Amino acid sequence: MKTISFIGTGKMATALISCICKNNISRNIIASDKNNKNLISIKKQYKIRITKDNKEAVKNSDIVFICVKPQDISKVLDEIQNVVKNQLIVSIAAGIRLKHLESKLKNKRIIRVMPNINCLVGEMAAGFSAGKHATKEDIKIVSKILNSAGIAFLMKEDLLDAVTGISGSGPAFFAYFIKAFEEAGIKNSLPRDVALRLACQTALGTGKLMLEKNLSPDKLIAMVASKKGTTVAGLNVLKKHKVKNILITTIDAAVKRSEELGR
Repeated sequence: MKTISFIGTGKMATALISCICKNNISRNIIASDKNNKNLISIKKQYKIRITKDNKEAVKNSDIVFICVKPQDISKVLDEIQNVVKNQLIVSIAAGIRLKHLESKLKNKRIIRVMPNINCLVGEMAAGFSAGKHATKEDIKIVSKILNSAGIAFLMKEDLLDAVTGISGSGPAFFAYFIKAFEEAGIKNSLPRDVALRLACQTALGTGKLMLEKNLSPDKLIAMVASKKGTTVAGLNVLKKHKVKNILITTIDAAVKRSEELGR
């Protein structure tokens, strides 16, 4: 069983640790952070080793997840570069490309991941890309870890910007729509908590139905929309205001910003 360390113990790291433990992928886990409060909490919850020394975490690991903010990653890479030997390095820092990671950690095995916040409930949608020195075995173990927290797809790094727009930023866009559903419910006399729960459960159930029954969006729409019914009345408003085009433009803007941040 491989030893996995996490540099940074924010929400993403904690969620991944939870999934690794729950799925018995490894019980040999080390967490490193400057925040002592975070370390004590995570040790108590998951019974793992903790340290405030990033170098120590790296030295004693087979796989190292770097889970710090993009603006902090260069400092971390500079700190650990002399102690990285045969470890696999996995970065979840948004916008930090493999080229930069490999320039800091020369000839090392590196994988870059674009996760999303739904990792917190084991429903992550992620993309990941392998650096030029990563092996098939590296890809296999990272895929296993990521899929324990949801779903993950191996792809060329250039496609991670699209993943950022769809699933990285996507939860906020879906939440924006759920907020609109909530406010519409309130406008039509539903209590706020009922309107919100109905909207959330409808979104959750729709995604689950499409995935489990292998339904296309058009197929599901056809199943719900009866001629001259309530659904058609609403769909006509969406079409009139070109909401689909607005959503595509929204995602395009997120993708473009991801590309800009990676330059």
